Amino acid sequence: MNSLLPALTLGFLGSFHCVGMCGPIALALPLNRESLFSKIFGALLYNFGRAFMYALFGGLFGLLGQSLVLAGYQQALSISIGVIILVVVLLPASLTNKFKITAIIYSYLGNIKQKLAVLFKKSNFSSLFFIGILNGLLPCGLVYLGIAGAIATGNGIQGSLFMFLFGLGTIPAMISLNLISGSISVNFRNKINKVVPVFVVFMALLLILRGLDLGIPYVSPKMSSTAPVCSKCCHK
Repeated sequence: MNSLLPALTLGFLGSFHCVGMCGPIALALPLNRESLFSKIFGALLYNFGRAFMYALFGGLFGLLGQSLVLAGYQQALSISIGVIILVVVLLPASLTNKFKITAIIYSYLGNIKQKLAVLFKKSNFSSLFFIGILNGLLPCGLVYLGIAGAIATGNGIQGSLFMFLFGLGTIPAMISLNLISGSISVNFRNKINKVVPVFVVFMALLLILRGLDLGIPYVSPKMSSTAPVCSKCCHK
């Protein structure tokens, strides 16, 4: 399954969720607002910082998926990730909230907020890039879905590319927020947020179909066996 379009689409649709979650950070960025070029360049640096961190996550989790593929679990991996995504999306929030480890999360967030506070006191381009990197470390359900997609690629490089493109997909809405604050209405964001779960369910179903190895071109193609072949057997 070509992972480029799903990654960009997930990022773009999810970016309106990002506007609500990460909007306060984006609006408070120490940008040079007197120069349009500096403002745009600074906002791009911040967003590329996020995309860079996502790419690192994608590479690491893509390698995890690769190890499972090499072990012969490619089909099981694709089906399992699809099922997990479906469960996360379809389960009521009242149930999923019970699995949050509150104390650990608050401690983790506290450390990141302290580092962000230091960077926000600076007004240079490098600080904007590192603010983006730290922003990429903040807990986010949408990022977790992207990571699941990176694992499903079964490849470190493809996983990294998947998450980088996911990050790029979020940039248009986030840049718009920086340049024209308040231009994206709450009503419009709510409509987009309703579309995101539908797309995520669609992606999960594709992963499940892919793992079923049904021989359907592009949707569920036959997966090549990753089991090692004995050279001696081939000559018999």
